[in-house]
Parts: sequence; structure tokens; C-alpha cells
Amino acid sequence: MKLSANDIQNLVERCKKNNRLAQKELYEFYYSKMMGVALRYINDRDAASDVVQDGFIKAFSKISNYTSTGSFEGWLRRIVSNTAIDQIRKKKKESFLQNEEKIEAEDEIKEESIYENISMSEIVNAVGKLSDGYRSVFNLYVMEGYTHQEIGEILGISTGTSKSNYSKAKKKLKSILIHKIKS
Repeated sequence: MKLSANDIQNLVERCKKNNRLAQKELYEFYYSKMMGVALRYINDRDAASDVVQDGFIKAFSKISNYTSTGSFEGWLRRIVSNTAIDQIRKKKKESFLQNEEKIEAEDEIKEESIYENISMSEIVNAVGKLSDGYRSVFNLYVMEGYTHQEIGEILGISTGTSKSNYSKAKKKLKSILIHKIKS
């Protein structure tokens, strides 16, 4: 199919009036070109096809914003390339979060296996090696069941300091216990 600049402008004007037939004609005319744009960003044909679909949906929903100052093809290319970039960012974020969850799960499994071989007296001894501030927060939170807000009020510290001290106490305990196991 071959369309002149006037034909394209006419189709765009009809699309602005939500004419489905005009949308179909523009879609069919530009699909292969936009697929080429998407494939420059995404190597998977199915994912690239999804990007093109999403790009056309965005273009048709925003077509009233298109002004004839530039070419329609250039405007559409920008939308498809931005959609591809958004897709890549989304995938990277999902992949990063999945990796983080996997690493956390592996760490928890390792910690559980380490702590299976530790007696309660060794844990109590390790807690005794913590600084006064860390030990107080740790005991109040773990042993007594207080919230960080309550701990803050009891010890005269902020809630954030209580959370920070608890986190540092856990890290220090972990270090003490791992050192104990290795020796």
C-alpha cells in the first residue's frame, strides 16, 4: 500500500474523529516500519510486537495532540521507541526485584542452616557481647515484644534510632555467631 503525504494527513484527521477504519489503515501502513523500530530495542519478536501494539494504542489515544509541524511517521516512531524504552525499564526493574528476592531467600536459607547448629546459651552469650544500646533495643524488641515507638519512649530515643540500633544489633549478632561457628 502506498500513501501520499495528503493521504496520511487525511487519515490522521479522520483518526482524530475516532474513525476506526482510518486507524486500521494507518496501523496496516506503518506496522512493519514500527516493528523495525521496536526490534532495534527489543530482540524478541513477540515482545516487539507487543510494544508496537502499545505504541499504536498510545498514538491513537493521543492523536489529538499531533500537530502537522513534523511528519506523522516521526511522531509515531518517537512513541514506539519511548514505549520500547519503557518496556526495557520495566523488565530491568522486574528482573532486579526478582534477583533481590532470590538473593534474600538464599540468604535466609543459609542463615537458618547456620543457626540450627547454635545453642540458646551461645545466642544469649552473643547478645551479651552487644553494646548497651544495641542490647537494650534488641532485648526489648525481640524478647519483650515492644514496638520501636514504645522502645523509643522507654529509652528516650527516636523510633528511627530504635530501628537502626535493632538492625545494627542483628548484623553484629550475625557476625559474632558466624565467627563462633567458623572457629
